Amino acid sequence: MRIDAHQHFWSLANPFTDWPTPDLAAIHRDFGPVDLRPLLDKTGIEGTVLVQAAPAVAETRYLLALAQEYSFVKGVVGWIDFEAADALGQLEGLASNPALKGLRPMIQSIEEPGWILCGEFDPLFRAMIAANLSLDGLVRAHQIGDLVHLAARYPELRIVLDHGGKPDIADGSLIRWATATEALARHPNVHCKLSGLWTEAGADISAEAIRPYAAHLLAVFGVERLMWGSDWPVVELAGSYADWFEQAKLLLADLGEADRVKIFGGNAARFYRLDNG
Repeated sequence: MRIDAHQHFWSLANPFTDWPTPDLAAIHRDFGPVDLRPLLDKTGIEGTVLVQAAPAVAETRYLLALAQEYSFVKGVVGWIDFEAADALGQLEGLASNPALKGLRPMIQSIEEPGWILCGEFDPLFRAMIAANLSLDGLVRAHQIGDLVHLAARYPELRIVLDHGGKPDIADGSLIRWATATEALARHPNVHCKLSGLWTEAGADISAEAIRPYAAHLLAVFGVERLMWGSDWPVVELAGSYADWFEQAKLLLADLGEADRVKIFGGNAARFYRLDNG
């Protein structure tokens, strides 16, 4: 099964939808299952992982309801308020729904260095491990080191690096990001999403511009721990769903068919337990 490991839905009318903002005209409208279905049909994608976009438990409940209604949504990555007094209760309440596969604190928006390593979060990570929930690491390149420490602290916690750790492709920054992702990849409990690269690339989203970053991620994470995602509809800030899918296939064209199958579906299905309810 071909799986898109990273996509979003939002409705601007929902009270918890605070992003995208009006200045992002290309994506400042509603995006739902009826918009995505034709794109999946065109590219042969059979299932998706639906990822939170707002820091609200109410949004996660909204996404879980959509997953129940639309069978192509195979799992949901939600959000809880890690700093709330009832954070553990939020986690346990959401985890009772089998469609919840993981959680994603929006680390990229948190300026405090090392925030995710706060000792007070230990019960949450222990509960995630017990509930077999993964962690989506939404970080910018300078925050990857925090995930390295987290992966070492909790070797039983499955972690996936969203959007390849958001390298600054537009500025040609490669070495520091490459060093950080290589360190992260040494931890076998960490996977990585080949997604979100176009929106970090500025005006040049050509295969030539993206190839060094995709090649590095493939080299350090290997074919067993890399998974393709569209980051739709955010990808529409730079290009189309189908064009990113085609470029990703081009970037991975030197792999054998069995390895491409893993990256375009098998790894996501295994990581997110998509066959386990």
